[in-house]
Amino acid sequence: MKRREGESEAEFNARHSEKMAAKKAAHDRKVAARQEERGLLIVHTGSGKGKSTAAFGLVLRALGNDKRVAVVQFVKGAWRTGERPVLESLAQFFKDEKGDARIALHAMGEGFTWETQDRTRDIATAEEAWAKALEFLRSSDWDLVLLDELNIVLRYGYLDAEQVVAGLAERSEGSHAVVTGRNAPEVLIEAADLVTEMTLVKHPFRSGVKAQAGIEF
Repeated sequence: MKRREGESEAEFNARHSEKMAAKKAAHDRKVAARQEERGLLIVHTGSGKGKSTAAFGLVLRALGNDKRVAVVQFVKGAWRTGERPVLESLAQFFKDEKGDARIALHAMGEGFTWETQDRTRDIATAEEAWAKALEFLRSSDWDLVLLDELNIVLRYGYLDAEQVVAGLAERSEGSHAVVTGRNAPEVLIEAADLVTEMTLVKHPFRSGVKAQAGIEF
């Protein structure tokens, strides 16, 4: 909002207040018109960094709102990622009225496929991780289920995308599911309620900087 020629500070402030009041009224009308509340299927994809990082932010937000969260990592099981000890520690403090932890973490992958160099083993590991994910999704115990890097195993065809989307639809009523990883299949994007694509603009790896603890993992 620009000041008009010859407009005094008081006039400018008054016009600003009037404009903000109109904006608030319009926003309040939009909020009032949206009363539906249901579980969402959320997808973080794209070539840019930040997909898992944003998803773990949702994990923290859910825990802070007394929700129960389950996490399945499809690729990073072989790595000691920075988030894992934090989540394991949080399990000791975030508990329900029965004393049970409100967060469950299962890191079940063995790394990227070029690490194992064994497609049969990779498929078996992906299927095992998906079976655990289905347990979480179908159970009414969990408010948010994060399936970290699931899109990677879908891209390589280790799991059938159509079957995965069908499984995601089986989640308990009111629960949210978050799927991360680049190259999300179209069938998943179509089924999702919220899709965010992280766009790569610059990345230090392309300039010779290696992946660093606390930033990349």
